[in-house]
Amino acid sequence: MAAVPSGQTVPVLVLKEGATRTTGRDARRANIFAAKVIAETLSSSLGPRGMDKLLVDSFGNATITGDGATILKEMEVQHPAAKMLVEVAKAQDDEVGDGTTTVVVLAGKLLESAEELLDGEIHPTIITEGYEKAMIEAVKHVDSIAEKVDPTDKEVLAKIAKTALSSKVVAEFKEHLSKLIVDAALQVMEKKDGKYELDLDNIKIEKKRGESLEESTLVKGIVLDKEVVHPAMPKRVENAKIALIDAPLEVEKPEWTAKINVTDPEQLKMFLDQEAEILRKKVERIRESGANVVFCQKGIDDLAQYYLAKAGILAVRRVKKSDMEKLARATGARIVTRVEDISPDALGSAELVEERKVADEKMVFVEGCPNPKAVTILLRGGAEHIVDEAERAVHDALSVVRNVIREPKIVAGGGAVEIELALKLREFSKTLPSKEQLAVQKYAEALENIAAILAQNAGLEPVDVIAELKKLHAEGKKWAGVNAFTGKVEDMMEAGVIEPASVKKQVLKSATEAAIMILRIDDIIAAAPPKEEKKEGKEGKGPSF
Repeated sequence: MAAVPSGQTVPVLVLKEGATRTTGRDARRANIFAAKVIAETLSSSLGPRGMDKLLVDSFGNATITGDGATILKEMEVQHPAAKMLVEVAKAQDDEVGDGTTTVVVLAGKLLESAEELLDGEIHPTIITEGYEKAMIEAVKHVDSIAEKVDPTDKEVLAKIAKTALSSKVVAEFKEHLSKLIVDAALQVMEKKDGKYELDLDNIKIEKKRGESLEESTLVKGIVLDKEVVHPAMPKRVENAKIALIDAPLEVEKPEWTAKINVTDPEQLKMFLDQEAEILRKKVERIRESGANVVFCQKGIDDLAQYYLAKAGILAVRRVKKSDMEKLARATGARIVTRVEDISPDALGSAELVEERKVADEKMVFVEGCPNPKAVTILLRGGAEHIVDEAERAVHDALSVVRNVIREPKIVAGGGAVEIELALKLREFSKTLPSKEQLAVQKYAEALENIAAILAQNAGLEPVDVIAELKKLHAEGKKWAGVNAFTGKVEDMMEAGVIEPASVKKQVLKSATEAAIMILRIDDIIAAAPPKEEKKEGKEGKGPSF
């Protein structure tokens, strides 16, 4: 091995060939820029006057929505820093179900403010510490200004639902939809250890194209997107006694491979008769229990269908597990795993089980349950896009209603909270060391920007609106906000624009954590993408494009 001449260094390859590395300020700039682009994309969708996005995926399927989480999910974001904001929106959606647009816009504004401080040679650690302190102070303050409410108050819950629906495509139908949502929530909520709890799994949302959104209904029972299995079965059963079976109504096949040698046609007939007898006994067992409606999670054999129809029993097969659980909660039935275990006390009841045609498709309605702890909202709409967006809107509205039932504290909407927090954070910043002060002030500025975007989307002049809001909040009017419908600054609590305090707190926490995480990155090491092998056609190499 030849010696290396003195004065020359040996090249050391640490990273794989083709890997790229961006460090320091350049890395931060790239990340902040990516996050800002995502935030700017969503900012025009913020608030009741926000615009909607038309998203077309690689298969050409279109989605029209103003829901932040849906926009980000459908956008197929590539940049890793931007992906973090997508994750934040998803976490916000999973946790509280609303505020997804706000959380991404606020994270983007926090990073934009941080960029100005970085240009002023302030160390990222100082900025992140300032942001952390500002967030803790802001969350505390949301708790202190929030007003307590009765979680069973229909009027408050309706206002909460209407506020959530105001920023959706289906806003013009918010009166009707909010009534369905509140009635559904109050029907299925339960009291546990002195606290109210609402499990959204107990509210089923079924959607069918046709009619209009005003024809959407609440069914105090369960609607199944299934049809009765046999044409000879009754399509309507009153005073239904319902059996829920998690077992196939079929002849069970042996677990091991079995061979039967038949030497005589009589033997084959005996074998088939025996199978028929097994199925007849199963159906007889169901009939003896008093059941006149059967919902089966597994399959129902053709012969079993015939026997059930003969006995006048309405049957539905291959019902989803989640729907079986909802049926059990609605009708009071017990799910049995063996037909032999069926007894009269395992049956549930309903005033009516009926197969109906909805938009050219058959559905089974289970209505008039004695005390249904699971209900169904059946959404209608003129087009597929409308019912899809209505489903997303109803999910968000149900989520905010659940949040208030869980933690009965409310705050006003319309940017009132953000301006109030900005005012308090500016006061709080005076108690901190000089450079952290700047970070907390920039945090306050980012919060003010949320109210400015709401005003801008409503076609107002943001500078004038923010100036007026600051003046009113300084005078102690903590609920002064932007009413996007009237175009005026007014008391949003009186205007009925209210939101759960828990959503605001989650927005502050999630947005701050995302901004801090992105600010702490000072090195991006990206592996080389896998090389695509060149494919040669039959004619040899074709032209490269």
